[in-house]
Amino acid sequence: MENETQQTKEKKYNLKNDVIFQTFFARKGNEEFLIDFLNALLNKNIQKIEIREEVNLERLKREEKGGRLDLQAKLEDGTIVSIEMQIRDEGNFKERTTLYAGKVEARETKKGTDYEDISQIIMINILGFNLLDVYDYISETAIVLDKHRNYEVLDGIKWYFIELPKFRKTNPNMNEKINQWLAFIDDNNKELVDMAENKNETLKKARIEMNHLAGDAEIRRLAELREKWEMDRISAINYATKIGKEEGIEEGKKKEKLEIAIEMLKEKMPIETISKLTKLSKEEIEKIELN
Repeated sequence: MENETQQTKEKKYNLKNDVIFQTFFARKGNEEFLIDFLNALLNKNIQKIEIREEVNLERLKREEKGGRLDLQAKLEDGTIVSIEMQIRDEGNFKERTTLYAGKVEARETKKGTDYEDISQIIMINILGFNLLDVYDYISETAIVLDKHRNYEVLDGIKWYFIELPKFRKTNPNMNEKINQWLAFIDDNNKELVDMAENKNETLKKARIEMNHLAGDAEIRRLAELREKWEMDRISAINYATKIGKEEGIEEGKKKEKLEIAIEMLKEKMPIETISKLTKLSKEEIEKIELN
């Protein structure tokens, strides 16, 4: 009975934990899941895919604290796809994904490579927050000319932004495979998840794999460590921000007192009186007077 209660209380992990996400999509033998997802999102007919770095426990242990757990794969046509799960908004995501896209492209461009042979880069960002001020929950970028909006240029790097909070607020067409996958990834609406798995045979297999991952003690441990590290990091950032604000407020108050003290000194008021009214020490006021 005690074991059953403990299992009931165990947290249910899903693909929004980036350790689970990485393990699920990058594990050898799971290629069909990534192919099915990418075909749905990119409207392609991918038959074969190459995971750039297969997941293993050693890599996860190495990167579970602070490492970037994105997933990279190479398509048959040479296109490089980078997928990242980012649940929390830290205020700098646009800049960060732009910088990282350049790093991905630089890594793929070997010395002596002709410009025309540089692979296209597709950056897929699955977000647990709203980033763009548009209604759509899936957005694809395109760089076009200002006076010729239908003319796309500089298509070497494309970004896809998938905003899960917006997806939850819609009434998605569950006959569309991409919506089936988003319901499965978000794992927020049981009715939609059940519908997705009933309509998609690949997702039925994916559920079996997810149940297997959920029962893997080492994977769960790493998922918990990753989540704890993220929470600790956000807490540290918030604390530092709070302290910075408090110090700024105190500094502002001190400056205001000093300005008042200066005016009082100009009026030849006694230092003892100024100290009593401003709560500044006599030493601090004398320094003003000397200056």
